[in-house]
Amino acid sequence: MTLLMEQAHALKTASLPHHHKDPFDRLLIAQSMVEAVPIMTADPTFDLYDVDVIVG
Repeated sequence: MTLLMEQAHALKTASLPHHHKDPFDRLLIAQSMVEAVPIMTADPTFDLYDVDVIVG
């Protein structure tokens, strides 16, 4: 699945708590939240956000 970066994703990124310092990962987290889709990662920091994580 490919997601284009939308304004809603950027706005959500700006409102996220700063658990994760990587801006690209923060954008992925925001996209997952806005689009209500799970995200696949092995990064345990993603568990600190309200996203469904598929461990990869």
